[in-house]
Amino acid sequence: MSEPKDDLVFLPLGGVGEIGMNLGLYGMGPAHRRKWLMVDCGVSFAGPDLPGIDLITPDIAFIEQRREDLVGIVITHAHEDHFGALYDLWPRLGVPVYMTPFAAALHDAKRAMERNAPKIETQVVQQGQHFSVGPFDLEFVPVSHSLPEPNSLVLRTPFGTVLHTGDWKIDMHPVVGKPIDLPRFEEIGAEGVLAMVCDSTNAPREGTSPSEGDVAEGIADVVAKAKGRVAVTIFASNVARIRSVAEAARAADREVIIVGRAIRRAVDVASELGYLDDLPPFRDEEAYGYLPPDKVVALVTGSQGESRAALAKLAFDEHRNVTLSRGDTVVFSSRTIPGNEKAVGAIKNALVDRGVKLVTDADALVHTSGHPRADEIRRLYGIVKPKTAVPVHGESVHLAAHADIARKCGVPKVVTARNGKVLRLAPGEPEIIDTVPSGILVKDGYLLKSPEVSGVQERRRVSFAGAMSIVVLLDETSEIAGEPIVTLFGLPESDAGGELFQELIENAVEGAVVSIPRLRRRDESLVAEAVRRAARAKVNERWGKKPLCDVVVARV
Repeated sequence: MSEPKDDLVFLPLGGVGEIGMNLGLYGMGPAHRRKWLMVDCGVSFAGPDLPGIDLITPDIAFIEQRREDLVGIVITHAHEDHFGALYDLWPRLGVPVYMTPFAAALHDAKRAMERNAPKIETQVVQQGQHFSVGPFDLEFVPVSHSLPEPNSLVLRTPFGTVLHTGDWKIDMHPVVGKPIDLPRFEEIGAEGVLAMVCDSTNAPREGTSPSEGDVAEGIADVVAKAKGRVAVTIFASNVARIRSVAEAARAADREVIIVGRAIRRAVDVASELGYLDDLPPFRDEEAYGYLPPDKVVALVTGSQGESRAALAKLAFDEHRNVTLSRGDTVVFSSRTIPGNEKAVGAIKNALVDRGVKLVTDADALVHTSGHPRADEIRRLYGIVKPKTAVPVHGESVHLAAHADIARKCGVPKVVTARNGKVLRLAPGEPEIIDTVPSGILVKDGYLLKSPEVSGVQERRRVSFAGAMSIVVLLDETSEIAGEPIVTLFGLPESDAGGELFQELIENAVEGAVVSIPRLRRRDESLVAEAVRRAARAKVNERWGKKPLCDVVVARV
């Protein structure tokens, strides 16, 4: 019997076919004992289809069962969709985590605020550094993105070189940190690249993404022309944007007030690492009320409409230290993540009702994406010249647009990956060779569970059609002993004809019990099921919806 052959595979468990929750695995060796490297470990944010859920993480059952063969986790950059799941998933794996100084410092600052956060074994790696993790020879190549120290990851293996781009764009004026190292990409391309696993987020958009330097000029222009207070809402980790706002404030003879813990945390971390040197000090929100309106620029959390964040409190006049008045300006230096449109729209409407002027990227160049548009993707393919393209980091429309670009750039092989699909990169032609279990886990308060056991599916049904709790009392002879106890949650008070649902259900319950022969009523589960069916049928007849229904049959 021949010995199993070694191979090199890529297996995404999150981030392919969706935006967010990025987690990729590279495996090397024979199929039954591959060594695995995890690249990124991110979260996604729940929408209205998952009521009460805080965060979503990939289901890592596959690699958890192989933890002895997992050699490490590499974090390409410190965005939540790339490292936000570490606190919840790392205890199941327990391997070293490799990240840059900014990511490590932000991780430590977040950990101090997390309940029972684990102490993760972290190895700090500099941009441009070569390092080894298990059998993988790795290199961090600096790229441009919307926070400090983002990287592409180069994996050198006996089968060839793989370039995992992470999140990137071509920006030679990023305001903070290093620009993308295009000369290094040219050198890597000249070595020969087996496969490029590449960001697809902006692939459907033609052209190039504007530079952070251009956004800095746009923000400075808005602040210079503003008459009253200015509030700028941003993604907290965008240190370049923080610096641009601070420089715009200084040029307009204003002071920067920080409103929100997440921005304060990012400012503290960035200041420690020298990214905010040579700027006037940032002021805390307590200083807001002591400064004239034309001397204020507030950096505000809550760009995605979060109800407990500073911007929402400002919009609805609920903040204890900070307020906005007619004639003030709010700058949305951010994009609205799909799914958050309604929440952001409510805040914008509330601000307009208060007489506040809004400035978005539709009005001025006050925001840019951290992801490459089509021309930038074409340029990178022209530099790297991979033999295989693997579009990732995007929904189906993004992946398809990226695949089309790669084919037109002359990439010999384009493979569309999906979460749970094992893609063999080498030896031989790249192809999907297996499917493994994949899915999501939901963070519900302090618990991390699969959706099936989290209760969220029932919660969603309750939010749609309400719920009923019914207690039926039977005596020793199985006769009804008193009226049923009916409790309703989220049902209308009465039907279209004015009859109370409480009474309708009580009558339906009594009718269901009476219709069962007395001897058969000794089977309490049979009685409970008959009552449940009758109650739901009556509500559906009068309302058109079937609530959840819990029935207890008790003997007295």
